[in-house]
Amino acid sequence: MRILITGAAGFIGAALAHRLLDRGDEVFGYDNLNDYYDVRLKHARLDRLLKRDGFRFVRGALEDRPTLEAAFDDFGPQRVVNLAAQAGVRYSLENPRAYIDANVVGFLNVLEACRHRDIEHLVYASSSSVYGANRKLPFAVEDSVDHPVSLYAASKKTNELMAHTYSHLFRLPTTGLRFFTVYGPWGRPDMALFLFTRKILAGEPIDVFNYGKHTRDFTYVEDIVEGVIRTLDRVPGPDPAFDPLQPTPASSQAPYRLYNIGNHRPVQLSRYIELIEQAIGKTAEKRLLPLQPGDVPDTAADVSALMRDTGYSPDTPVEVGVGRFVAWYREFYQV
Repeated sequence: MRILITGAAGFIGAALAHRLLDRGDEVFGYDNLNDYYDVRLKHARLDRLLKRDGFRFVRGALEDRPTLEAAFDDFGPQRVVNLAAQAGVRYSLENPRAYIDANVVGFLNVLEACRHRDIEHLVYASSSSVYGANRKLPFAVEDSVDHPVSLYAASKKTNELMAHTYSHLFRLPTTGLRFFTVYGPWGRPDMALFLFTRKILAGEPIDVFNYGKHTRDFTYVEDIVEGVIRTLDRVPGPDPAFDPLQPTPASSQAPYRLYNIGNHRPVQLSRYIELIEQAIGKTAEKRLLPLQPGDVPDTAADVSALMRDTGYSPDTPVEVGVGRFVAWYREFYQV
């Protein structure tokens, strides 16, 4: 297939592109290479992809409608995976407009490009952040998600609503994927694993929020990629079991689906830090701090819908994934 990936120089996008190329797909990468985090890492991911047959790339932002539409017209994709977004919960408190520009205006441009070119299937990244103030665990795609606690989460919920509208009005098949705390080699420098590894190796103290008591459903990047591919290959149709008198947010009479992709084995932050210390062979100096605004105490994924429809659920133990990341970090940064 010909598959267009937005955010192709990002953590998940680059890993997905490699897997699709491995199986013989043609991949067109689209990314603005912004400086939200170290651009050198994005270029390093992209350089590896550019060496591969079947990969093409253009630099552009989702908000840049002419460049985005030109990329669609040049490549003629059959399916699209939208992973480009302004990421990060905490940054949304500092620069809210970046989230509206990339995640709302930009996503509208993606939807319009898909609608007018008869794209077979749009798969897009949502986030576990949409569960917001919910406290019933594990989080299920059938749950209401009307209480976001960050603008980032609100922008992702907005994506789900926009996608449903296009699925309903224009019969554009869409699948939204709520990713749970992704980690692994080539990861994002603003995420805890990257930050902690860098600081522990440098002998610097680490900030441990919520005193290390909150839990996260840490999900290994290759498991996320497998979930993306399983859902990309399964074009949704109207759900024959959908009942408009008792509607579920997870499906529709339109060709629309939502899935959680998470490891469904939550780990306390303090335990996560222990695993990083073990992999590095060094104890961290910890600054214990309260929970930050916009963060939630716990996340846990109910992946029964993903398992039911694709036969897949993530299963890489955090003990394995953390070790692989630390080994990659040491090699990449020559530490």
